[in-house]
Amino acid sequence: MQDVNKRNFEEEVLQAENPVIVDFWGPSCQPCLKLMPDVEDLAEEYGDQVKMVKLNSAENRKVCINHRVMGLPTFLLFKDGKEVNRISGGELTKEDIKNLIDESLEVSQ
Repeated sequence: MQDVNKRNFEEEVLQAENPVIVDFWGPSCQPCLKLMPDVEDLAEEYGDQVKMVKLNSAENRKVCINHRVMGLPTFLLFKDGKEVNRISGGELTKEDIKNLIDESLEVSQ
């Protein structure tokens, strides 16, 4: 999974040709850290079908504010430079993220 930040967010997410899922996480967010291996597994499982990136919210507060990310973990689905869906909350599961990925694939067809 690629790390994105305020410098490359526009290029890697907003200008991407395929759907992109951005994992907004934080180093002190226990649910984020617990989900990280599952998210990385899903990124590997779906390969080139959908781009998955992660953004450290502690280092990129302005990006979080610009996209109204109020809590962690939060996953945003972007298509053609626009947010089309989001999920968030400490109770998120691998299945929730998988459903978001599957939806991104439907959006791209």
